[in-house]
Amino acid sequence: MHRLIAVGFLAATVHARLALGAQAPHPELARQVVAAESSFAASLAQRDPAAFAALVAPDAIFFGARGSMRGKAAVLEGWQPLFAGPRAPFSWKPEVVEVLDSGTLAWSSGPVQDSTGRRIGTFNSVWRREGDGSWRVIFDKGCDCAGNP
Repeated sequence: MHRLIAVGFLAATVHARLALGAQAPHPELARQVVAAESSFAASLAQRDPAAFAALVAPDAIFFGARGSMRGKAAVLEGWQPLFAGPRAPFSWKPEVVEVLDSGTLAWSSGPVQDSTGRRIGTFNSVWRREGDGSWRVIFDKGCDCAGNP
């Protein structure tokens, strides 16, 4: 299992590097965001709400079908049903990462797939670099393949 995760992380890292292009001002920070986003996705796949919670900023806002979830507690409550059951209802992986020149904020985006592997949407996340150098997601919103939010 750990080997599969490592291979998936490596593939996501290589793919994100290609998407970044030669002009990225902070390639190391971009790699860190790819790692954070990949860990975030793995937390749902591994059914680990504690690992998920560790990557959500206290003041995060997540947008969902029922509107916005403001604050970490609301996000965790809103996502709790997604951790029920033996299999994750969807998965995602970063394909594109952009880091501000300041190195303090980053955006990640990529495909969302249902449990059968069919692409159902695209996610967009904004990450903030915290004082200790870690990355926490502060905004998260997906859209379906038809372009409807």
